[in-house]
Amino acid sequence: MKKGYNSTRSKDINVTASQGILQGLAPDGGLFVPNFIDQINLDPTQFIGKSYGEMANAIFSAFLDDFSAKQIDDSIQGAYYSGKFEEQEPVALEKVKDRYFLELFHGPTCAFKDMALTILPYLMVESMKNVNNQQKIMILTATSGDTGKAALEGFADVPDISIIVFYPKDGVSTVQEKQMLTQVGANTCVVGIDGNFDDTQNGVKLILNDPQLAAELAKANVIFSSANSINIGRLLPQVVYYFYSYYELLKRGEIQQDDKINFVVPTGNFGNILAGYYASLLGLPINKLICASNANKVLTDFFKTGNYDRNRDFYKTSSPSMDILISSNLERLLYDVSGADPDAVSDLMAQLKNQGTYQASKKLMEKTSLFYAGTADEAETAQAIKAIFDESHYLMDPHTAVANKVYEDYLNETGDATKTVIVSTASPYKFGRSVYESIFGTCDCNDYELLTVLAEKTGTTIPLPLKDLDKKANQHHVQCDKTEMSQAVLNFLKDQVDQND
Repeated sequence: MKKGYNSTRSKDINVTASQGILQGLAPDGGLFVPNFIDQINLDPTQFIGKSYGEMANAIFSAFLDDFSAKQIDDSIQGAYYSGKFEEQEPVALEKVKDRYFLELFHGPTCAFKDMALTILPYLMVESMKNVNNQQKIMILTATSGDTGKAALEGFADVPDISIIVFYPKDGVSTVQEKQMLTQVGANTCVVGIDGNFDDTQNGVKLILNDPQLAAELAKANVIFSSANSINIGRLLPQVVYYFYSYYELLKRGEIQQDDKINFVVPTGNFGNILAGYYASLLGLPINKLICASNANKVLTDFFKTGNYDRNRDFYKTSSPSMDILISSNLERLLYDVSGADPDAVSDLMAQLKNQGTYQASKKLMEKTSLFYAGTADEAETAQAIKAIFDESHYLMDPHTAVANKVYEDYLNETGDATKTVIVSTASPYKFGRSVYESIFGTCDCNDYELLTVLAEKTGTTIPLPLKDLDKKANQHHVQCDKTEMSQAVLNFLKDQVDQND
């Protein structure tokens, strides 16, 4: 088989990294996966003492098969070392009690999506050069809160690329919504949907595979792509911070080379934790990947029973980025543990589409033993936020709190003393009301005033990107029903064409 990226649903589809990044979703509805990951041999000692950017360079060089060394280096420097992040390195590892919090929220939008979405525009621009693309690109993105703003920030005013973000109107936090609605950039569009995230994500997938819409875009010399974690260019950058965590612990003398560690990952769409799985395939010594869910515990149930069932009640929680019942990136895991069997994956995905459920075989589930899964309800999430703050004066956002609670459950169940990193996905200030009320009780002030009160009462600082958000004017005002998303795309296309005339 030719080295490259195959679809999870067909071995006949084989593309380069650049083609996969530009297409986003495979033509058959599958996700692109590298068919050569088991052939990658990374010398583990090459990461010792290296910077985040140097680690990224080694990992990207292994995956981006048609990128030059200069293209990779320029992309890394532009994304991570050009002033977009607060500190010299884009991430921080904080020890609290007996565990470590990998803080991925020190970027321009204060969420972990920045780690991939600051670099994706660079990768996409270079990909356009590599395939000699003469068309313009329209990025379609569905967001449960954080992807939208990070994608908008990354692609704003990038030449020959426009971006439209769909989000569930009542399914994100006040701060998340305000971040998106105040985004400037003539090539950006934000649309609120009357529905939940799964409705939004399904709508985007339908649009990406709609030949009539593609034909309309072709008339304007425009093609679709995606900035969701279904895009392989989103997934690969996330692999890096698993390596960085490990070698940071090694540098601090907390572990020895080849010691295994655990990662606890709050996840809904399964992209973040899948990046950890890919890190393990590359040889990173991981003992357990602990999958943490909120009340929408479709992933927890899957790992415990092998049954994936989206036919259940949908809950709006204080951790909205995990309010998801269709975890798209699980398809990539199924592909790998099935022995790269696209027919098996296609069958399971057809069952999910038609019946809303599927049962993975016992043989397949035995190959997911790296994973442990647990869940935290709303009360447990709030209790976790308060307990860590009271004990260690450390602030967690609700998603991180879900992960912390699941880790406590894992410890109680297993007694596993392996060093553990909790992947902290968002600034607590993005969910200020939930964090404040978990610790101090109710507050009558509005969501923006509350951030100031939270800072004063905890002795912490409001991140600059979230400060004075309420004073910024909204730039986007479009809302529509989930059945009208295609028309919203056509309207945006017309606006873009008119701007360029």
